[in-house]
Amino acid sequence: MSDYRNDVEELEAKSATAARLFDIRRIIGGLFVVYGIIVTIAGITASDADLKKAQDININLWTGLGMLALGLFFLIWLKLRPTAPPTTPTEQ
Repeated sequence: MSDYRNDVEELEAKSATAARLFDIRRIIGGLFVVYGIIVTIAGITASDADLKKAQDININLWTGLGMLALGLFFLIWLKLRPTAPPTTPTEQ
């Protein structure tokens, strides 16, 4: 019976780790940060012709900064409110 409990506890620990690793906030936040950096760089290096096409509004810069802000929001949210480990019903 002790081996069974050890196996169950080990499986629960692995499950909790996997749940935290694949939290959707981490995936969304990471993607938005990466794409935000790319789009922000494209906005910083925009030419005058690119700006003229967009009526002198640097769309890439503003969109990139917005994506960075959203990605950082998700990652900060993940840090402040981590996923709770799954609970198992108690044996009676």
